[in-house]
Amino acid sequence: MTNPHLPEIAQPPVRQPGTVPDGPPPGRLPPRARILAAAAHLFIRYGVGAVGVDRIAQEARVSKRSLYQHFQTKDALVADTLNEVGSNVFAQFFHPDGARTPRQRILDVFDALSEVADNDEYFGCPFVNIATEVRSREHPAALVARHYKDLYTAYFEREATAAGADHPHELAEQLTLMFDGAAAHAALYSGFPESARSAVAHLLDTAIRTSLSVE
Repeated sequence: MTNPHLPEIAQPPVRQPGTVPDGPPPGRLPPRARILAAAAHLFIRYGVGAVGVDRIAQEARVSKRSLYQHFQTKDALVADTLNEVGSNVFAQFFHPDGARTPRQRILDVFDALSEVADNDEYFGCPFVNIATEVRSREHPAALVARHYKDLYTAYFEREATAAGADHPHELAEQLTLMFDGAAAHAALYSGFPESARSAVAHLLDTAIRTSLSVE
């Protein structure tokens, strides 16, 4: 049975990158869109537990009743919000350039993280943050988070395979772990750890058997 909270995306459109999404913009947006925009802004900035539906409704300029007409539970709202911001978050880091080598495209992901994390408004990976906060692995938001993390690993595995790496799936999982660790470090220490990029380069150069120019 298909989980309604899991997005089906191949390559999402690139939108303006940001750390904390803005709240609902001025103008006439449908109520559901305003609710999702308000929830994304508040959940990522303050956390799921610290934000109640009353505050979301107020920022979205809708009644609490209207909010529950669109989202039966807060859990459903959290999951749909994470799904809504997910494609934008994913597109910040994964936008393949055919002119780049697979090794370079993998390093580009960490360079993009370095740029995004160099901001006082960066609070770490929203997938990890929200999945950790809801705790249950079967929470609908945790399923969305896991889906996107699987997309991260799948991207790394495709590029690792194209580069001729030994054991590309194992390498891809290591790269996803490096990404999550670097993201957490950046949120904690307010800056991307440059040692993470050198560690990724070492992982790649150890695993890749083909001759690639070293940057």
